[in-house]
Amino acid sequence: MYKLMLVEDDPGIAQAIRERLESWDFQVHTARDFRRIMEEFDQFGPQLVLLDISLPFYNGYHWCAEIRRQSQVPIVFLSSAADNMNIVMAMNTGADDFIAKPFDLDVLVAKVQALLRRSYDFGGLSPQLEYMGAALDTEAQVLRYGDRALDLTKNEYRILLCLMENRGRVVSREKLMERLWATEQFVDENTLTVNVNRLRRKLDGLGLDGFITTKVGEGYRVG
Repeated sequence: MYKLMLVEDDPGIAQAIRERLESWDFQVHTARDFRRIMEEFDQFGPQLVLLDISLPFYNGYHWCAEIRRQSQVPIVFLSSAADNMNIVMAMNTGADDFIAKPFDLDVLVAKVQALLRRSYDFGGLSPQLEYMGAALDTEAQVLRYGDRALDLTKNEYRILLCLMENRGRVVSREKLMERLWATEQFVDENTLTVNVNRLRRKLDGLGLDGFITTKVGEGYRVG
């Protein structure tokens, strides 16, 4: 689960953004004390920051520069002051993107997801897939949930990797069997069922009851 920090002083806008991001399984911290943004940043440890320009006490440019003094975390400005000068200032201060208000919340989610993918999934900074609090380490082939870790067999890892790559969407049994074929062993419908059931029991023991669900006649999905 990615952790996002939202620095927005309009309560209505902040609540709408937070609710939409949380519906996509992001963990969101909304700034409370606009004099101590860096203290909240250090305590929460976000993987992306959403930052307004016009804020009480110090503007967004100030806080962007302060964050850049200690972190390369992605920063996205959200502002109605979307003229060229402000956009250029935001980028020169260290921002990664600028979204003009008013904006569509689905567009915001898509931009956040794209920036996170570029920064982490493909950047070598975080070789893992995260969903619903579970993190699949793609190097160690281990699933972590809370303070517990689950070792996976090669087949279990390939199944879970495929499902988490397509999190929220149904993956057909045929596609999963194609993934298992990479183990260079014969895979039939029964082999897949046995592996999925074994994986489910392990996930239940880890506290992830119902993490993998069945769509009858179609396949499986996580979430």
